[in-house]
Amino acid sequence: MRDSPVRAPRQKPLPDASYFQAAPAIAEEAALWLRYLAGERRASRHTVEAYGRDLAAFLGFLAHHTGERPDAAALKSLQPADLRAFMAKRRRDGLESRSLLRALAAVRNFLRFIEKKGLARTDVFGAVRPPKRPRSLPKALTVPDARDVVDPELRAGEAREPWVIARDAAVLALLYGAGLRISEALSIGSAAAPVGAADRVTILGKGGKSRTVPVIAPVRAAIEAYLALCPHDLAGGPLFVGARGGPLSPRIIQLAVQRLRGALGLPESATPHALRHSFATHLLGRGGDLRTIQELLGHASLSTTQIYTAVDKTRLLDAYRSAHPRAK
Repeated sequence: MRDSPVRAPRQKPLPDASYFQAAPAIAEEAALWLRYLAGERRASRHTVEAYGRDLAAFLGFLAHHTGERPDAAALKSLQPADLRAFMAKRRRDGLESRSLLRALAAVRNFLRFIEKKGLARTDVFGAVRPPKRPRSLPKALTVPDARDVVDPELRAGEAREPWVIARDAAVLALLYGAGLRISEALSIGSAAAPVGAADRVTILGKGGKSRTVPVIAPVRAAIEAYLALCPHDLAGGPLFVGARGGPLSPRIIQLAVQRLRGALGLPESATPHALRHSFATHLLGRGGDLRTIQELLGHASLSTTQIYTAVDKTRLLDAYRSAHPRAK
C-alpha cells in the first residue's frame, strides 16, 4: 500500500485592509506589513497568519477602548496603560504567556514598521513589563527509543512498500543523526544528497540562514538504501518524494512516527521534532560542548541551546532517583 498522496492545500490570500478595525490609512499599512513579512522577511505562512490575528485583535481592542477606529494620531499617543489594558483583555480571553508574548511582538513589529513613516511610536513598550516566558523543557527520547524509531526493520510488518519505509527511515535518520528540523530535511535536493563520500549537507534553516552539518555514516547508509529502492526519477527535484513523485509532505512523516508510537509503546511526546531534541540531548550527555551543538542546530542564540543543559540535569536526577538505594 502506498502512502496516501497529500495535495498541497490552497493557501488563502493574506488579509486585506478590510480585515483590520482601523482608520483606512492604518488598515492599508497593516495589509502592506503582512505582505512585507511574507515577502521580504520570508516569514512562514503560520507566522504571518498569527501576526495578522494578533494585530487585528490589538486594533479591534483600541477601537473599542477609545470609541473610534485608531488612526496615526491614536497610535502616536499610545500610553503604557493602553498596552497593559490590552494585555489584561487578552488574558481574560484565555491567552497564555507564550501567545501573549507573540501578540506583543506582532504589535511592536507593526508599529516599528509604520514608525519609520511617522505614523506611530514604539518607545511606549519600554515602560511595559512583558509576561514571563514559560520555560518548557524539550522532550527527548531515550537512546534505545530513538534508535528504534529510525530502524526500518521495526516497520517490516507494515503494509507499505519497502521504498516508502526506507524513505521514512532516511528522513528520521537525518532528524536524529544530524539534528535537522523536518522542514530542513525535506528541503534537501536530490543533487545535494549526502551519500557516498559526501559526508555533509548544506541546508537553509530558519530565517533563511544556511548552515552545513556533518552527516554520519549510518545516516548516509539510510539515504542510500532509500535511493536504491525509490521508483521515481529524482533528478532535478527534491531528495524525498511522496507516493506520486511529488514533494513529500511533513504530515506523512508525522503519521509514520504516530504509527511507531503505537507499535513501540512510546509516549505522545515522541514526534519527529523530538528526534532533533534527542540529537542535542544525547550529544550533550556524551560530552558535546554547547557552542558546537548551537552551530549544529542552527540556533541564533546560545541561550536557546542552553535549555538542553536542564534536560540533561533532569535526566540525571531521574536516573539517580530510580537507581540509588538512598533516593527513595
